[in-house]
Amino acid sequence: MATYESFIKLNGAIGDLVFYNLNGKNIVRKKSGFNKTAYKKSPTYEKVRQNSSEFGHCSKVGKLIRSCISKYIELAEDALLYQRFAKVMTEIKDLDSEHEKGKRTVKSGLKTSNGKIVLQNFQFGNIPCFHQEAQVLLGLWDKSLHLDKNTIADEIMIVSIKIDFENYLTEFFEEKIKLTENQSDVVFENHFGEENMVIHFVAAKKNSQVIKMGFV
Repeated sequence: MATYESFIKLNGAIGDLVFYNLNGKNIVRKKSGFNKTAYKKSPTYEKVRQNSSEFGHCSKVGKLIRSCISKYIELAEDALLYQRFAKVMTEIKDLDSEHEKGKRTVKSGLKTSNGKIVLQNFQFGNIPCFHQEAQVLLGLWDKSLHLDKNTIADEIMIVSIKIDFENYLTEFFEEKIKLTENQSDVVFENHFGEENMVIHFVAAKKNSQVIKMGFV
């Protein structure tokens, strides 16, 4: 981009040059080499297309999950949470070894043990996460949440989130359970069945204040 001085005021394109006025200055620049058709078909842009496709997928999945726990996200008061969560979705997607680059998914990444750990270790602002101090166990008709003995809470909120990755849809169910002193096992409903991809978000409360929260 360059400026020019002339008694002739140009505005528009001449050959490979584009003339326009910006903040009172006459600007001239060379036309962009971007070609929409080439972007869609040219092998030169293959990596760009792959990255763009996967980035869009991760952004959509991250938004879906966040929408199910929005009221808890507000408690975190973390201005960069959306960006950090998008980065986590990308890290999980990168663990997908089932698909070729450009078609990797968060769903396949979450099927791996490392993918689950990445999600569990995500911290919402300054509110401590469980860091695998809690785990969900499958029963015959229900599920149970096993809490570490160091988790001191009088109430547990469990949000079960079913994700339709193909159509970018979610269903979620929130359950509130009061705890007795030293209770470590919490039974809750198996709302969606094991044939679906379901993740669980848990918020532990003490005197109505969230003391820990995160994915388990």
